[in-house]
Amino acid sequence: MDARHSDACRTIDMKKLKHYVVILVMMGCCVVSRADIAMTTTGNLGYVLHIQMTPAICEIDDNAKRQRKCLEGYAMTVASLVPEVMRSDCFTNTSANLSQVQSKVVARLIPDEAYRVQLWRTIGGCMPMNASQYFRTMTTFAQNLKIPTLLTDAASHTVSYSALQDQFMKLNNSLPANAIQFNCQRAGRKALLTHASICYKTNGQFKACPTQITANCPTNFNIQGTY
Repeated sequence: MDARHSDACRTIDMKKLKHYVVILVMMGCCVVSRADIAMTTTGNLGYVLHIQMTPAICEIDDNAKRQRKCLEGYAMTVASLVPEVMRSDCFTNTSANLSQVQSKVVARLIPDEAYRVQLWRTIGGCMPMNASQYFRTMTTFAQNLKIPTLLTDAASHTVSYSALQDQFMKLNNSLPANAIQFNCQRAGRKALLTHASICYKTNGQFKACPTQITANCPTNFNIQGTY
């Protein structure tokens, strides 16, 4: 994201600004350079960032409605950052603890701490980095991704797959069409956009998604407005 606070160690309060994307992050304090990312990902082919459309999840999933992301009206959260080629033994017992400063930054991406800890426990064994490096990498990818305003609007919208794809590509100049995939779930007669998956090289540049990362949204689908 390119919207930043003038203070390099402060963030915008996304809970109060519900029409903005919640993956704005702290500038400078927890940013990883592309060179640093490449150094920590030797042997990995790439990453996939899964972004969750929180209002749609809160509409569909009764369990999610009791979580902070729904109770506080987040427009968007990060579901995970995973290697593009997953192994079956990704569980780790290594520490998921973060510094107080980094925890506050990550809370803008993943507001529920229990989910953050479980995510690291589930995926950490497949990451060539510790938890702090992992969440810094996730933060960097999220920071650099520009989001169409339709996804953070208070109103709901019906959009075509190609139109939303085009908006992402116009906002992110180096994003190829095959680097982003949209996934939907049914809510009655509507198909709601629930996730967007964006594929990256290990240096943070966009790349074509591997064949196992697929989309299931129909030609036209709904974007649930914020609430």
